[in-house]
Amino acid sequence: MTAIRLLLVDDDPLVRAGLSFMMGGADDIEIVGEAADGAEAEALVDRTRPDVVLMDIRMPTVDGLTATERLRARKDAPQVVVLTTFHADEQVLRALRVGAAGFVLKDTPPAEILAAVRRVAAGDPVLSPAVTRQLMRHAVGTAADTRRTRARDRLTVLNDREREVAVAVGRGLANAEIAAGLFMSVATVKTHVSRILAKLDLNNRVQIALLAYDAGLLEEEQEEH
Repeated sequence: MTAIRLLLVDDDPLVRAGLSFMMGGADDIEIVGEAADGAEAEALVDRTRPDVVLMDIRMPTVDGLTATERLRARKDAPQVVVLTTFHADEQVLRALRVGAAGFVLKDTPPAEILAAVRRVAAGDPVLSPAVTRQLMRHAVGTAADTRRTRARDRLTVLNDREREVAVAVGRGLANAEIAAGLFMSVATVKTHVSRILAKLDLNNRVQIALLAYDAGLLEEEQEEH
């Protein structure tokens, strides 16, 4: 089994040391480097080619949000998991919108942080349905009408089946759950998700979920039921 290549980014050396000790003990994870800010992280990504970057948001020089956006814009972008102290912080939302695959709280138990890194490396987001709903409620507050109009315009490129899958992703459902609910195979769900990402020029499922929520698709589904 190939080890997951992990880069740690945090301006606090004690946090980095703790993460390194905790993550380095896992047989399937290889820590390929540590960085104290976003600029250093970008340089290290070039040299070490990590699969996953565990990224603090609040750092000097180049913050984690800027670094995440730059990394996710690359052709062979690593997955990024944001480290934060808040469940529903505007900067966390911005990081998710530019391509972070999810976030973990700094006081999350070690086993859950390990699980998050493994999930992201496997291509799955690390947002539970409950946390997703909390974040999206937080997102509604600012310029909601403008955001909804723009989101609805973007979603016009999807067909009806793809819209159904997008709503299911927005609800935080896994592929197997979507397949059961929409009476299709898991492989077909994956194909639909890939097509949605391509049509909307998105990085990952988290961005699909945010866009579906911005467009009001989840509210419409609740009203229908």
